[in-house]
Amino acid sequence: MLETTRREFMALIGGGCLLLAVKVKRAWGQQPAMPVIGFLSSVSASVTSKRISSFGQGLSDTGYTVGRDVTVEARMAEGQDDRLPELAADLVNGRVRLIAASGPPAAFAAKQAAMSIPIVFVAAFDPVQAGLVATLNQPGGNVTGVTLIGARLGGQRLELARELVPNGGVIAVITNPNSTDASEELRDVQNAARATGQELVVVAATSDRDFEAAFAMIIERHAQVLLISMDPFLIQSTPQIIALAAQHRIPAVYATSESVAAGGLISYGPSISNAWRLAGVYAGTILKGTRAAELPVVQPTEFELVLNLKTARSLGLQIPPTLLGRADEVIE
Repeated sequence: MLETTRREFMALIGGGCLLLAVKVKRAWGQQPAMPVIGFLSSVSASVTSKRISSFGQGLSDTGYTVGRDVTVEARMAEGQDDRLPELAADLVNGRVRLIAASGPPAAFAAKQAAMSIPIVFVAAFDPVQAGLVATLNQPGGNVTGVTLIGARLGGQRLELARELVPNGGVIAVITNPNSTDASEELRDVQNAARATGQELVVVAATSDRDFEAAFAMIIERHAQVLLISMDPFLIQSTPQIIALAAQHRIPAVYATSESVAAGGLISYGPSISNAWRLAGVYAGTILKGTRAAELPVVQPTEFELVLNLKTARSLGLQIPPTLLGRADEVIE
């Protein structure tokens, strides 16, 4: 018989949906009434809820409805990646059927904790180079997922910054030196800057305490535009970055449209919601019996340019017509 030890009601509102998670302790050797998927995330509940909502849409595409056919239990590190191994172990001890991992640190923590449980990740890095999978087409092992290849877009975001503020002089980049995602992207930005003769200022942030000093350096170096690397910690810190950018009246280019929806100026990158929908499709396919090793790692083929005109007006910035004409979404 299932023994309920506690019920965790998590009001994770994403896309207008309320996710209700219930944790159940099962007797040894007994299978759950419905599959349980663990969702391991580096970031906060508010950000994770949106990921879960999109993930649920993908599950629905394969015939699984969250709450009716499958349960999703989330564990969030809230930007503290050192907690991920413990959170991953907690999910494994709960006998989840599959783990969805958001970001490289979560993916590696899940792989270390779950040697045989299927893992579906979404992250902006090269999973082959990082050693997470054997090849993109044939991942092998128990891991597959979606790579957002954010590192390859660093140069394009730099060009957006140059177009956003022509003759802007210095461009600054906030990066997390501890991040697998951001390190590759930074190299791409630096290579593009050298090729165009663009002066670049790189500032590091590894904790919330670093942002005040980072922006002080940006102001001291007279940077006119700011690039935000695609990194789970920096995504977690988006509200703080947006507030500081507004305070110092610095236009900023972000990696995700979610940052623009939260008040950022402009973003360019793959659709995060679509990536998690694809991850949900993979999860449903695995629950139906397909091995993770047989599912190629998905690479995005479409990218979105999103602008926030309200933020532009608050900065006193006129968006070039060329950018407006190319935008996939404009937030008024």
